[in-house]
Formats: sequence, C-alpha cells, structure tokens
Amino acid sequence: MEKFFGGIILNFSNLKINSAVCELLKSQGIVTPTTVQEKTIPLIRTGQDLILQSKTGTGKTLAFLLPTLEKLKKISVTQSLIIAPTRELAMQISKVATEIGKIFELEILLICGGQDIEREKNKLRRTPQLIIGTPGRLLDHLRRGTIQLKNVNKIIVDEADELLKLGFIEDAENLIRETSADRQLILCSATMPVRIRQLAAEFMKKPKEIFIEPKTVTLENIKQIVEKIPANKKFSKLVEVLERESPYLGIIFCATKEKTSALALELAKKNFEVDELHGDLTQQQRNFVLKKFRDAKIQILVATDIAARGLDIEGVTHVISYDVPRDVETYIHRIGRTGRAGESGTAITLVTPEEIEKLRKIERGIKKQISVHREQKKSRTKQIKSVQKNSPRKTFKKNSRVK
Repeated sequence: MEKFFGGIILNFSNLKINSAVCELLKSQGIVTPTTVQEKTIPLIRTGQDLILQSKTGTGKTLAFLLPTLEKLKKISVTQSLIIAPTRELAMQISKVATEIGKIFELEILLICGGQDIEREKNKLRRTPQLIIGTPGRLLDHLRRGTIQLKNVNKIIVDEADELLKLGFIEDAENLIRETSADRQLILCSATMPVRIRQLAAEFMKKPKEIFIEPKTVTLENIKQIVEKIPANKKFSKLVEVLERESPYLGIIFCATKEKTSALALELAKKNFEVDELHGDLTQQQRNFVLKKFRDAKIQILVATDIAARGLDIEGVTHVISYDVPRDVETYIHRIGRTGRAGESGTAITLVTPEEIEKLRKIERGIKKQISVHREQKKSRTKQIKSVQKNSPRKTFKKNSRVK
C-alpha cells in the first residue's frame, strides 16, 4: 500500500482536467487539487480497480467524479454507478455530478428513498449515463425490472464502512453482481474492516491501494472547546453555551433519535428557533427542515450523526456535541460541518465524568488536547446581557416544527 502525506502543489489543468471544468471549479474557489485528487485521478483513468482509504473532507468526491464523468459517452446506455450509504450523501454527490455533467451534456440520475418512484421510473426510461443512488432503492428498481445495469463498467462504492455499519453491504454486493464482468470497481472507505476486505477480495482484480494520511485531522480554522459538567447539568450548560456563543447557525449532535427529538423540544420551550433531523423523518420532512436551516429561518439544528452525514451547509458557525461522539472519525465528521469555505468555526463538546474516556480517545486520535473552557473574570450576567443586546434571538414559532 502506498502512503501519501502530502502532494505537489498543482492546478487541475496539470491533471488534464477539461478546461471548462477547471473554470467551473475556479468559480467555486477550488483551484489546487487535494492530495487524494492528485493521486487518485490518474489511477482511475487507467481503468484499474482501486481501494481508496481516505477520511471525510479530503476531497474524494471530486477525485472519483472528475475522471468518471470525462469518460462517459453520450449514448443511451448506463455506464457508471455510484453507491452511497445515505440519501444525504447520494444527494450531495448528485449535486456536484449534475453541475459538472452539464459541461459534457450528460444525463445523470439520483435514485434514493423519499423520492417519487414513478418519476424515477420515467427518468430511467431515458437511460442516464450515470446513476447515483442508495442500495435499497437501487435494488427495488432492479427487482421491478426498471433499471438495467448489465452495461455498467465502472462502479464506485462510497463510504463502504458506513454501508457496513448500516447493514447495506450485502445489498451493495448484489448490485455489483448485476454489472458488467469487465467492470472497474472503486472502493472508498475511511476504515477497512475485515468485511470490506472480503468484498474487495471477491470483486476486485489486483486492486491498487492508496491510503491518504491527512496532514492534520482537524481544520486549523475550527476552534475546539470542551465543557466539563455533571450529567444532570448538561441541558442547562447547553443553554448557557448557546446564550454565550449566540450562533448564527448551529448544529447540535445527539447519540440517538429519541434524544434528538427530546432535546429539540426542550430548546423550543426556551424560545430557540430549532428543529430536528433524524432517520424517522420522511425525505420531504428532511428537505423542509434543511431548507429552513439553509435560509436561516431556524438557528439550531439538532441531529443524529447518520441524518447529518454528508451535510454541506454554508454559514454554520458552531457545532456542539451534546453527546461525546463514539470515535475520532465521527468527531472529525461533526466538527467538519463548520469552518467551511475558509470561514472560521467553533466546535464545543459537552463532557460528563462518564464520557471522559471517550474524550481521551478522541484526543489521542487527533493528537491534540482540546482546550477546556474557562469562565471569564467579569460577571456572567454582563456577558449574557452583552450577547443578547448584540445578537437578539427571535421568538420561536411553534408551527415551524416538522410534525
């Protein structure tokens, strides 16, 4: 396995990316390829099977999309398939692919739960060149005979370890079996459990392996803070933190759907503009909540890790872990929701004595001791009044919550 700890500074034209695509990326502030893009794009072009082990936030979406889109032919045959573990991630990939695909005049289709299946069936009749979807809905179409994968010669399985955690790995294998025998398989995963290695052994032919070691596991423009409190003071501490920090847009992460709903309700009672995001919501409800959040009609989004997977929302100033995340990868994913597009952000973790060991594991993983918040000498009452004066909260509207 090759290890890359840093790359040569290039621009995308050095990687022989289409000039119109380079201009599109430049207009979005994307000029220099990341290490994963620099090392992966040329390998995908060779047609080799590839195992890419890379953490969240390293630029792997463009790394596999750019060489995939440029190779697609403008014929009515589905040639490539991207499998994602969640609707949110599939939608995020689709958004990027569709924008770039317009340059090549390609037909790209998103297939995932929560969408009108009849509308998907109608679009499938046009035979898109690239399909991006979640395993369950893709298999549903396969059983109905409304999707044809026999000519697919390039498959990308994104976040394979998340597929495994969610119980979709066998579904992904069944989909791969339906594709062309001479396919190229690209497997992306932050970690490589034994089960993922078994998938690779069964379906891949002498795969090239790349392990991207990030220079730093956290973003430099994210201020990380720990708040140590007794378990019975967690909610009151959260309210205090929100009063003190006065986020423009903030995401609060909880461990379970039940806690997410309960916390959102308690914050609403305190007149915060808040809503919830978790797996029990329909896709229509999720879209409604996310639109309100993007439009800053709510200040606070309380979410589970699975529901928030793949979220890329500009303007998120604060991320708060109400429950300490289960591992360092989850922690990095959470804090990566803020400090985006060159902006600064703040990540606050509430830690009870029972959660100290989880915090220590995270600190060992990121090779950094997270600063503990210390109270200022001046009166807390004056601090809160100052924040409220400068950034007044709006009154929470009960009818804005998703039922």
